[in-house]
Amino acid sequence: MQSRCNSTNEYSGKKVGWVDPYQDPGQGAGEEQCDVFSGKWVFDSSSYPLHKESECPYMSDQLACQKHGRPDLEYQHWRWQPHACNLKRWNVTEMWEKLRGKRLMFVGDSLNRGQWISMSVIPREKQSMSPNAPLTIFRAEDYNATVEFLWAPLLVESNSDDPVNHRLEDRIIRPDSVLKHASKWQHADILIFNTYLWWRQDPVKIRWSSEEKGSCEEVKGAVGMEMAMNAWADWISNNVDPDTKRVFFVTMSREWSPGSEGNCYGEKKPIEEESYWGSGSDIPTMRMVERVLKRLGPKVSVVNITQLSEYRKDGHPSVYRKFWEPLNQDRLNNPSSYSDCTHWCVPGVPDVWNQLLFHYL
Repeated sequence: MQSRCNSTNEYSGKKVGWVDPYQDPGQGAGEEQCDVFSGKWVFDSSSYPLHKESECPYMSDQLACQKHGRPDLEYQHWRWQPHACNLKRWNVTEMWEKLRGKRLMFVGDSLNRGQWISMSVIPREKQSMSPNAPLTIFRAEDYNATVEFLWAPLLVESNSDDPVNHRLEDRIIRPDSVLKHASKWQHADILIFNTYLWWRQDPVKIRWSSEEKGSCEEVKGAVGMEMAMNAWADWISNNVDPDTKRVFFVTMSREWSPGSEGNCYGEKKPIEEESYWGSGSDIPTMRMVERVLKRLGPKVSVVNITQLSEYRKDGHPSVYRKFWEPLNQDRLNNPSSYSDCTHWCVPGVPDVWNQLLFHYL
């Protein structure tokens, strides 16, 4: 897809719509007996971490906080405890037995990639990695199973689909087209999607698939995200049979931007106030996603990580990661100015996201 627009016009108001031909729009998924997403973090030095950073052969230097000098390791020892029940206990062998003969694929941005890395630490024997442009495949040969990651940060086709060269001046999407990515994910048995942070940059330029002259329209990020979610939902509604394919959507985890709440630099403990809700969480966007997912009913299970991740301001890499561009002395003198408060250390919070996934599987 071209990285620039030849011209930019005012948004025409065109929408992306979808209709599920098989399901009554009023029908929804069955209610959970216990809300596993409502709870608190409990310090647990006997059972956590679920794995060691050094045991992950495909760890990203963006997430390897211990390797990059983080002196406190308490962030690895927190367990999520639901209020009214217990999470299914993590069992490596049982997890891979559930995946035997299957393809599990994470689709989305770098947060989903972190969850994929967390999932790919086992088994230790007979494993291999096949990086292939935007699609990277971890293979557990003894189980004839793969855990894969597809870089598709906006779900629909965009000029940011290159997993390396994606930070461009203009963000351009085709809001009505998921076919490029769907051709890679359609044969997976278990799909885990996410999207959010890449829509926080305003504005977004849109180019309809029928427009061949390079002319774009401009919309706010939230509007573009709603278009993309609808295009994605249209594909799900017409191509997913919940009896044969499992689909999950992982909700947003916020970025701790500098501001009245400070940021994640120097934080060593979770927030304990259970009613806490950070200003970095976009409530209207969350409501929009909720509406789209509700219409999909039992075809999609929601992994609601938003509130439980809100508490973990201690779980980000902060300054303890590799930075791809050199930092000047002014920034080095002010660590909070370059702290990574978006991604998550592994081991850490992403392991609990996978434990929630395991609970559903």
